[in-house]
Amino acid sequence: MTATASRTATSSYDLGRRTASGLALALVVFGSLVSVPTFTLVLLLVTLGSLYELAGLSARKGGALVFPVAAVAVAVDITLAAFGLQHVYEKPLLAGTILASLGFSLGGERQGYFARSAFTVFGVLYLGWLGSYFLALRNLPQVGAGYTAACIIAIALTDIFAMLVGSVAGRTRLSSISPNKTWEGAVGGFAATVTACAAAFGPVFGLPWWHGALVGAITSIAAQAGDLVESALKRDARVKDAGTFLGGHGGILDRYDSYLFGGIAFYFALYVSGHIAHP
Repeated sequence: MTATASRTATSSYDLGRRTASGLALALVVFGSLVSVPTFTLVLLLVTLGSLYELAGLSARKGGALVFPVAAVAVAVDITLAAFGLQHVYEKPLLAGTILASLGFSLGGERQGYFARSAFTVFGVLYLGWLGSYFLALRNLPQVGAGYTAACIIAIALTDIFAMLVGSVAGRTRLSSISPNKTWEGAVGGFAATVTACAAAFGPVFGLPWWHGALVGAITSIAAQAGDLVESALKRDARVKDAGTFLGGHGGILDRYDSYLFGGIAFYFALYVSGHIAHP
């Protein structure tokens, strides 16, 4: 077997494993949408797993976040969202997180105190606050499960088509932060998501096609921005993947990154287009 053929076979095998793991995760997530409690449980597991990996990245920068404080705050944020109360208590929760992170960080070494405190607050906002908007979607009366599924599919389409188009036609690097991402792939992911949302939102939700296109456009751009932000965190920590949960295919955060930005973008796209009332 030639070197080129070997690389092609390896690439196909990796793509197959990535697809299989993605389908398995999709089955779990979509199955959990049957009720708010089951979806909350899955979201908690994903979010806390991502937080653990983020703690590893921050440790490589010399100031590991205070995991117990961050984990409690993230869990409270997600739980409040499950009951539709995150907007009522988000300011007290943020204040408590800041105070707890500053207090618990005193137990570490003198060097890195500021970093430990800052990383802790960042982790709670990045994973807890952003992640809570998936539950804000799921809690919408009558349409919650449908909108949440649509959001997840829209972000998945962006990821899949950005990878497919980029691997076939990618020529122009999107950013030095992530050398494997290209403008061609980004446009491909964007176009696929906008087209799908424009076509599906009318029959499924009764929205004008251009409202679907708007929601798809905002969500796709945000999802790709989220992917780049997580790539920047990894590059800053000088690692290829955030974790090893998926073996050679990275960690939970590597799969969840685009959903963090995409979920809240989808929610506010529905809000600005007048289809939901933001609490």
